[in-house]
This record gives sequence, C-alpha cells and structure tokens, in this order.
Amino acid sequence: MTTESFPSTVGASAEEGPLDSGLRVVADAFDVDPPYVPEADDLDQSFPDRFLDRELSWLRLNQRVLELAEDESLPLLERVRFLAIFASNLDEFFMVRVAGLKRRIAAGVAVRAASGLLPREVLEQILETTAELTARHAHTFQESLIPALGEQGIEVVRWEELDREEQKAAKKVFKERVFPVLTPLAVDPAHPFPYISGLSLNLALGNQRFVPLEDVIGEHLKRLFPGMDVLKVHTFRVTRNEDLEVEEDDAENLLKALEKELLRRRFGPPVRLEVEESMDDEVLELLVSELGITDAEVFRLPGPLDLRGLHAIADLDRPDLKYSPFLAATHPLLAPVESASPVDVFKAVGRSDVLLHHPYDSFSTSVQRFLEQAAADPHVLAIKQTLYRTSGDSPIIDALVDAAEAGKQVLVIVEIKARFDEEANIRWARKLEQAGCHVVYGLVGLKTHCKLAMVVRDEPDGIRRYTHIGTGNYNPKTARLYEDLGLLTTNEAIGEDVAHLFNNLSGFSRNASYDELMVAPDSARSGVIEHIRAEVEHHRAGRPGRIRIKANSIVDEAVIDELYHASQAGVQVELLIRAICGVRPGVPGLSDNIRVRSILGRFLEHSRIYWFGNGGSPDVYIGSSDLMHRNLDRRVEVLVRLPGEAATEQVSALLELAFDPHTSAWQLAPDGTWTRNTSPDEEPMIDLQETLIAQHSRRRAK
Repeated sequence: MTTESFPSTVGASAEEGPLDSGLRVVADAFDVDPPYVPEADDLDQSFPDRFLDRELSWLRLNQRVLELAEDESLPLLERVRFLAIFASNLDEFFMVRVAGLKRRIAAGVAVRAASGLLPREVLEQILETTAELTARHAHTFQESLIPALGEQGIEVVRWEELDREEQKAAKKVFKERVFPVLTPLAVDPAHPFPYISGLSLNLALGNQRFVPLEDVIGEHLKRLFPGMDVLKVHTFRVTRNEDLEVEEDDAENLLKALEKELLRRRFGPPVRLEVEESMDDEVLELLVSELGITDAEVFRLPGPLDLRGLHAIADLDRPDLKYSPFLAATHPLLAPVESASPVDVFKAVGRSDVLLHHPYDSFSTSVQRFLEQAAADPHVLAIKQTLYRTSGDSPIIDALVDAAEAGKQVLVIVEIKARFDEEANIRWARKLEQAGCHVVYGLVGLKTHCKLAMVVRDEPDGIRRYTHIGTGNYNPKTARLYEDLGLLTTNEAIGEDVAHLFNNLSGFSRNASYDELMVAPDSARSGVIEHIRAEVEHHRAGRPGRIRIKANSIVDEAVIDELYHASQAGVQVELLIRAICGVRPGVPGLSDNIRVRSILGRFLEHSRIYWFGNGGSPDVYIGSSDLMHRNLDRRVEVLVRLPGEAATEQVSALLELAFDPHTSAWQLAPDGTWTRNTSPDEEPMIDLQETLIAQHSRRRAK
C-alpha cells in the first residue's frame, strides 16, 4: 500500500488529459487507432449513473487502510504503520489527483467524469470526505494508539512532558542537527510573505520516547529570532502540486526537460493547508490569503500534523508488537536438492516453466539470480530488460552493468517518467549508459510499464530465449512487501512475442501482432473485451462461463460495460480490486451477477490476473496492466497467457481462496461503500496472506 515501505496506491493524474501529438505518433508506430472511445450503448439510457467516481473510490481505499489501523486484533506497531501509510497516501493523492482537479477547474474544463460529476463537484466531495477521514485518523492516533503505545513503554509526548535530561538532550540535537538547516523567514512591510515548502514535519526519536520535531523547534525560536519576543507558536503544513508536466519530442530532450522540471516540482501551487487546531483565526486568515486556497482546503487538526513520521515508531525493534517474522523461500523448482551451491536457473527453467509468487517465493533466489547468472554466463549473448522502478542499491542494475562490461549486448528500456522515481531512474540511466548498455527511454507519449526480461543464450541445439514476465517491478526491496506473480519460461511462442515487443520499443519494428501476449496500447483492451464476450457465448451454449479478475484498479468504462453485459447475460463475474473501482456491483438488471471484494494486509496485493472459464478449460493471463485509461491507452503494458496446466491450476487455486466466502475481505456495495465481511457460518475467517505464508512454509519443510 505507499510510500515505498508500504507503497502508495495512488494513480496518475494529469495523464487523464487530452492526447498530444506525441501520443498520436506512437499510436501510428503501433499501428493502432487513437485511444478507445466506447460506442453508444443501451446502458447509457437505462443506467446513466452506472460508474462510481474514481477519486472518491480512492478515498474509500484509504478509509480501508485506516480501518486496519483501527483494528485491535492486529499487532500494535502494524497498526501504527497503517496510520502512517494513510498519511503518506493522502499526501500523494492531494499532490497528484487533487492538483489535477484544481488545474481542470482553473482552466475552465467542465467535462463531467464518467460518474456524471463535474470537477468542482468531485473536489467538493473529496474535501468533505477528507475532513471526515483526517479527523478520524487524528482521533485514532490520540485516543487509541498513543495510550496503547504507552502501555508498551513507547511514548509520544509533547515538549512540556520531557524531563530535564531529555530536554537537555533534545536541545543538543537541535543545536547540532536542526538549527544549521533552519531559515527564519520574517513577514513585515520589508519582507513579503515567504515561499513555504511542502510537507516538512517529522517526529524525533529517543529511547522509545518520541517528541514532535515542531515542538523542539518551537522551544528554540529565540535562537532563530534573537532580540524578539516570541508570543505564540503555530504549526502548519502545506501540500503542493507535485505532478510533472513535460513536453516530449525526443529521448535526449525528454531527459533534460525532466531534470529541469524536477527542480520546479518544489514550487507547485498549494492544494491543501493543515494547521494545528489551536491556531489563531487571524494567523489562519493570513495563511489562507497568502497561499491562495479556500476555506474548504484548510484542515484543523490536533498536533502533531505529520503522522508520516510514525514510520519511525513502526520501525522500532519490537518483534513482539509486529507480524510474526516471515522469510521468503526459494521456489522448489529453483532450490538445490543436495548441493549447497545455487541451482543453475537456465537448466531449471529449461526443464519446466516456473510460476513465481512473491513475496512467498524469494525474489533474490529467482529473478535476481536469473539475471546475475545471465551476466556471468559466457554462453549468454544478450540481455534485454524493462525497468520502471528499482531499489536504490539495485543488484539488478549491477547485474546489467556486469553483463555489459563482460561484452554482452544489453538493452535496457528505462522509464524515467515513473512518478516520484524520476530522479533515481535518471541516475540509473546514466550509470547504465556509462557501462556500455544500450539505454532507451521508452516511446514518446507512452510510459513503458511492462515488466519484461529476456536472456538470449547460445546452446548446443541453437539459440534459446529465456523470458521473465511479471506483474511487479524489478525491485528486490518492494518484492518483500508486494504480492506479485512472475513467469520464467522458455516457451518459444512467448519468447518470439517478447522479442518482437523489444524490437518495437527500441527501434522501428512495426510488428504489432502477438500470439501469446495482449499488449497495450495495441491489443490489451480489445483482447480483454474479446475474452469477456467469449464467456457470454460459452454461457449461452450451456458451457461454463465465468470471469475472475484480480487488479489494483478498474475504471475503464468500455471494459466495465462489457462486464455489465456479461452479467446481464448470466455470466458470473468476480472482481478482486485492491484500490479504485468504478463498477457498481449488485444493481438489479445491470450487475446482479457481479461481486467485488478487496483484500488488504501485511503485503500489498499487486498482481494482475485475468481468468476466463473458457467453457471448462480456463484461459489465464497475468501481467502489468490494470483496467484504467492510462494503462490501456498511454502505457506499454503486457499480459501473457499462462502456458501449461500447472501454472493455470496454481493461479486458479489462488483465486479460489481469495474469493472464498470465509476469506476476510471488504465487500463493495452498489453505492460505493465498502464493508468488511463476516463469516457466513460459525467457521473462523481466513486471512489470505497468513494462509499463503503457512502453505509455503509447509512446502519448504517437505
């Protein structure tokens, strides 16, 4: 769930705007039409309000995160973590989504959303809902978690509660670490109202006693303003628009433009003002006036304001207050039987496809080892890979550098527009180029979001392609926290498709026809719709017709309408959606046969699965694409059909458990509200992730 310790669930914002010339050029290169526009549909007349609003749906996701923080059955420090995640998520939502709404309102773009709401109406509901949730968030911290932490010897205190020795220690920290970076900013006729940077408060730590940093600063203001009397101190926090707007024409100009735009990000217009509830009205009026925001964008809250700082408490070395330790195991097909040396990944994958399920299957002994062995293997001729996000000290980057320095051909498609990872990706792009890798910055107008790695190896019986296609990023750190799937295969048809796609991304290849892949913006939407319609035909012919989809978000109106039509035809549709959902399930005559649930927990449910009954012989795809406009129209995404019965059965069993009525989840109602389910009988509820941990532990013990 965000920022990276529990990843953010927010989608992109300004990407929802009209097409520019760059995207039309790319559409031509992929030999496809401009983004899909749904045909006139009878549903428009009968059910004009059939789509839930995406922004309000996201807020309901963060409400579910807050409910985890409120859940007293969870370990205490995990509840603290969820409280911090709520704050981080909301910050990013305002910096991106709310900022985008405000831009549209300011520009006079009064186009109704698919939900039927105008931008101003959406913004009003966002601010109203946010006020309710942030008040509830603060109450949970003050009234529930602070007392519970205190009972465990972990205290969050204000300055006046520190004893003399603690105040002395805090003053030392202030003098050595805080004061040197502070800048006093006066406001008077000679000093105009200063620029206030965004999001800047944290908690300071000391022996399991925590004091807000703003308290420490407040007690030392005389050092900042000598010769002046400090009458009152008020804490406030500004959230600014931090979305990027970059005009693209070619890769090198894009790189330079993005570097320049990153410098401007700090100076975006304000979108939210948080103030301590004790702030004087006249001071607040000055801030509102100078920052140019509305009263509705002001949130009065009890301090401390920046509860992202609670990550510091959640990180305490108190295993008794956290989830039980979990260590990912090496996949059985990649695990050594007798020898202590690592398995030869190429021999293992050559014998059998390997479907990985992270974090239960170790990333380091599978995907990472695959790339490291490829870099060192003298028989490997080339490595091709996409990189959307990776870790700061990435062994993946190191392996690619080693491969290039060993004389192998290395192609890396680096997406330098990955939101909030732009700076890191620019650094890695430069490092890879310096090592001799051929670096491509994706296609103009499109983000390269697919998760692909291909190794070309010279073997006795000829050239062989080893391919990895995943649902998650090549990031060893988040692979321990994100739930994802990945396929390692030597399937020739898949390898041929992936090779063609890499040629599309790196050159001027115009092949846009794939046998085992659905690729956006080329064929992902149309492919999913084709499979949905096929399920309707199976059902009408008396064969089993069923659809199960697991995704982060679904808001694409064309796909949703097809699911509505399938439901009307009698096809059972089950959706497992972690974040944003535009579907209204259970509406009589529209979606009687659609059920939607959401699962949140210690791992972020991130895999995308498209399961179609196919008349009794399931057709299953996994990949990088959610069912959103940005994924289907403005990103290069890949969904791969799982080859073989073993992988299909593994995913089918996973979905069977996820949709079991006894599995703990939230159920979506037609009005957009989510309710945590209860057991339909006397049997205890199942925690999906804990069950999978237990299953993998038993597998390791055999």
